[in-house]
Formats: sequence, C-alpha cells, structure tokens
Amino acid sequence: MPEKPGKNREQLKEITDRIEAGIRDIFESGDMEKYRNYLRTMSRFHNYSLNNQALIHLQRPDATLVAGYNRWRDKFSRHVLRGEKGITIIAPTPYKKKIEQEKLDPDTKLPILDADGKVVTEEKEIEIPMFRLVKVFDYAQTDGKPLPERVASPVANLTGSVENYEAFMEALRRSSPVPVEVKPLSADMDGYFSPKSQSITLREGMSEVQTVSAAVHEIAHAKLHNYALQQPEERRHKSRNTEEVEAESISFMVCAYFGIETGANSFGYVATWSKNAELPEFRASL
Repeated sequence: MPEKPGKNREQLKEITDRIEAGIRDIFESGDMEKYRNYLRTMSRFHNYSLNNQALIHLQRPDATLVAGYNRWRDKFSRHVLRGEKGITIIAPTPYKKKIEQEKLDPDTKLPILDADGKVVTEEKEIEIPMFRLVKVFDYAQTDGKPLPERVASPVANLTGSVENYEAFMEALRRSSPVPVEVKPLSADMDGYFSPKSQSITLREGMSEVQTVSAAVHEIAHAKLHNYALQQPEERRHKSRNTEEVEAESISFMVCAYFGIETGANSFGYVATWSKNAELPEFRASL
C-alpha cells in the first residue's frame, strides 16, 4: 500500500537536504581526496541520477555494485548478510490515473462539439510522477553465487599495452567533435583545445596514461565549452575555473571508469574554485 503523500514528502525533503549538505561539505572542505572519491563513486554509478550517486557515496563510498534485497536473491542467487544496513536511494514510482479531457479535432486541434454545441470529452490515462525511498545493498554486503564476469567487471581495465592504448585513443578520436593531433609542445602543457581552429593538440612524448587523461580533458572542453558552435539560446559562458574543473572532473571519472589511475593530477585549483561558487553551480557542473 502506498505511503501517505505527506509522510513521503517529508522523507524526500529530509533526504534531499542531506544530499545538499553532503555535496556542500565535499566542495567546501577543500579536501581534494574527498572530491576524488566522490568522482570515483560517480564513475561507478554513472547510470544513476546525481542525487542517487550522492546518496550512495555519502552512505557507502566504497560501494561497487548495488541492488535491492529481492534482486540480489532472485537475479543473482545471493543473499544480504544478517545485520547489514541498506543504502537509501530515491526510486521513481509513477502511478496511472484516468482523467477526462477535451477531445480535439486531429486537423484543427480545436475542441470537438456535439450536436448541442457542448465540448466532447474523452477518458485518457496519464502517468503521474512519484518518488519514494528504497533500500539497496552493496555487493560486499551479500554472499552467495559469484557474479557473472560481465556484471562484476562491466569494463575491462586498460592494461597499457600498445594495442589497447591505440584502440582507446582511436575511440576517443571518434568521440571527439573536432580533430585530435599529437605535436611537440612545451613541457608545462599537456594539450589544448583551440576554438579558433576547432582542433585539439596533445603533447608528443607523454606517457599513455597522461595522453589519455589529457585527451579526455580537452575533448570535454570541445564538447562543453565550444561556444562558437552552440546555438545562441544554449550559449552560457562560464568562468575559466569552472571550465577547468568540469574538464578535469570528466577526465578523472572517465579514467577511473576504465581503471586508469591518474593520481592527483591537476586538482589543485578545485579548492579555490569551490569556495567561491554556489552549490547550484557545483551541481550544474557535475
């Protein structure tokens, strides 16, 4: 039986307040390890909403794969260990409702009138969006049959071999909205995106990990900050700091998803940026 709307709203308000406080703490603390750990969680649960990514991270930051109690049992033949506390997330629970609405002429889109001049109505079923709190459990909180390899390891780690590296770089080139080339650059520059020439240049001679990290970083700039190609109504110039944090965060998450350890890299400016921005800007960037 559905929970009372008032109680459900209170629970959702409490949990969203917790999300806001948690995200604010991550950014305002100036602790870059906190931020990197948050991005790692986002990379593991990229199919989840931002709110649920935050909830999973705040409750169990080392989570790797989550599912409900029954799903673990029925789908994966695993059971939740006794005494384990579930991770609260927000789940959509829409319901259908029948309403009466005006019947429109398919050609004129105007209401159809009956012989007496009254508007003809018809019954239509609509879906009302609703949300409720549910519990999920991490893989480490369960025991039973080993997971299928494709579930346990959805993406293979990049080994660093030339074959995998070349394939990875080719995939990045194909995903880039602009050409990517490798050229000699000064040692203090890993690469850059040029809006003028609509191209990306990476520094020749970098390690494979550094090249992949820089490539993702610059492709993020080309996709998110290529204002010249955006429609006027979509164009919203951001500060340089915001652009850099967005690009570096994307690079870190993509590399983490594929098992590429990039280390601290260039997160030094995140602390300064985060202390001078509002939470809505954080969330928009993420």
